[in-house]
Amino acid sequence: MDVGIGLPNAVPGVERAGIVDWARSAEEAGFSSLGTIGRIAYPNYEELISLAAAAAVTERIRLTTDVLLLPLRRNAALFAKQAATLDSLSNGRLTLGLAPGGREDDYRLSGADFSERNRTFDRMLEELTDLWEEDEVGPPTAGGGRPRLLIGGYTEVAFRRAAKYGDGWTQGGATPDALAEAAKKLEELWREEGREGSPYKVALFYFGLGDGAEEQARKELGDYYAWLGEETANQIVASAATDADTLKGYIAGFEQAGADEVICFPVSSDPAQVELLAEAAL
Repeated sequence: MDVGIGLPNAVPGVERAGIVDWARSAEEAGFSSLGTIGRIAYPNYEELISLAAAAAVTERIRLTTDVLLLPLRRNAALFAKQAATLDSLSNGRLTLGLAPGGREDDYRLSGADFSERNRTFDRMLEELTDLWEEDEVGPPTAGGGRPRLLIGGYTEVAFRRAAKYGDGWTQGGATPDALAEAAKKLEELWREEGREGSPYKVALFYFGLGDGAEEQARKELGDYYAWLGEETANQIVASAATDADTLKGYIAGFEQAGADEVICFPVSSDPAQVELLAEAAL
């Protein structure tokens, strides 16, 4: 199983070092991917621009949106062009993890209809497939066709989307047991769609290591997930891996559950976290 690391693009206060220096260090350490978290109504760095900056200072590491909220990018042709450009500039390292999202404020600020987000998502997946396959927007992606595509979400609808449109599925903050259960349904739908091989399965969890890790997790995750209510936000805070043993346990659990890759997302933008994670996980 591959082990990736998130960019701290959604950690409040992130600056250039948390993207550029972090990306260089992550590649040197041997991580498989750099991941980003997508939001609009939050003081985060936009994910495609963040990955473009990372692409410019790296050569090997994959660039993964995990996830980008597709219905907020209402111009499908423009988004297709942006993604194809990033894929071409990075020599085919882009992986698009896409989902509808669940925060109304992101939609309100974007002028998009929250109640129609699932219909919009399905329509845009169709449009993007056509745009990339027919090379209507250019530039051509590094490998031709579309970039690597993962679909996020926990419902059967999400699994069907992954089986029809994607190369696999990405799981949000859930347990290894949940991934193992979801994988069974995903594999079933994958075969129903006549797809060969197996879907690529990605999991994520949050981490912070070193002095003050628990406090940083409480501050960053508590703020980011406050919209879910105090009880749920506290559960997410408590789930963060803030010591090496917990982190290793998560990685082992996801590998045993059948994940092909796990991406560890930081609760701090300090580039020193890259080395700390490498020492514990690689």
